[in-house]
Amino acid sequence: MVGEPPAPERLDDRFARDLRGFGPLGISAMVVILLGNLLFPPVSAVLALAWAWRSRTPWSSIGFSPPRSWRWTIAIGIVTGFAFKLAMKAIVMPLLGADPINRAYHYLAGNRAAIPGFLFAIIVGAGFGEEVLFRGWMFERLGKLLGGSPAAKVAIVTGTSILFGLAHYAVQGLAGTEQAAITGVLFGTIYMITRRIWIPMITHAAFDLTAYFIIYWNLETRVAHWVFR
Repeated sequence: MVGEPPAPERLDDRFARDLRGFGPLGISAMVVILLGNLLFPPVSAVLALAWAWRSRTPWSSIGFSPPRSWRWTIAIGIVTGFAFKLAMKAIVMPLLGADPINRAYHYLAGNRAAIPGFLFAIIVGAGFGEEVLFRGWMFERLGKLLGGSPAAKVAIVTGTSILFGLAHYAVQGLAGTEQAAITGVLFGTIYMITRRIWIPMITHAAFDLTAYFIIYWNLETRVAHWVFR
């Protein structure tokens, strides 16, 4: 009624607001989400989704808006991921002086026993887990901090790509870090333009699947020498 004082803020509304903010609760949530990546990327992704739900962050803010066309989204993602991996292997990485053989994953060559586990890691760990964390969630958080100016967008794509690259250093060394940082720029740019997570997810999975089959069929040296003999 007119003249009555406003109702006190509900406790769960205040909690959601603080979780979205950058005070003690919001920063603590960010730290927990990031630490999940030390275990396995899907852990951070699940925590990020839980954060979005509990903080009442719109799903569209982390990229989960329906695509205009699933058919075209899947097709674009697969073709882009496949072509970009071949370009990285045959042109970019040789120019950076990378070893044609990915020593960290060479054990996968002809290794049938490793197929189920590694396919799970590619599809769930990389395609889903890393994209939700490094694109959907990080872009939302950094966007809130830096705003939506062109300079801020460049900073967000650059910063998340560097973090994405560094996350690969422990297992893949310098070459893996360089490759991940470059692919992070592609995935991040696609996400920044579309504001949807689906193409980066599919592109990422297709990229890693192409890399996997190149290793599995022992084609690394051949592909790496397509352009530079």
